[in-house]
Amino acid sequence: MTLDRRAGEAGSGSLLTVAILGAVTALSMMLLPLYTGLSARHSVAGAADAAALAAADTAVGIVPGMPCEAAGRVAEANGASILSCDVDGLIVTVTAVRIILGVSVTAAATAGPGDSAVD
Repeated sequence: MTLDRRAGEAGSGSLLTVAILGAVTALSMMLLPLYTGLSARHSVAGAADAAALAAADTAVGIVPGMPCEAAGRVAEANGASILSCDVDGLIVTVTAVRIILGVSVTAAATAGPGDSAVD
């Protein structure tokens, strides 16, 4: 009489596959909020950069208007809001914010004329 040692292992490969797929899915679900947060951080940083550049263009006189109003328009067009806008001569510092999944994501940017333009 020959014993088939594999008889007790029937279906174990399927069970292992399901376990691995479950672990990969669980890991992906845990990392999804982190990816969303990093993506939002870059998006808000881009909005802050663009808003600061628009405000600096206005402060220098390239574009007519008020620097912080220009920053607000540009930030809003990029899906963010202005948390603060400080104008120090021709240098503008803007802090932008966006609420993602109930978390406030902020980024700051400073813009102004280059060193050669100030001299």
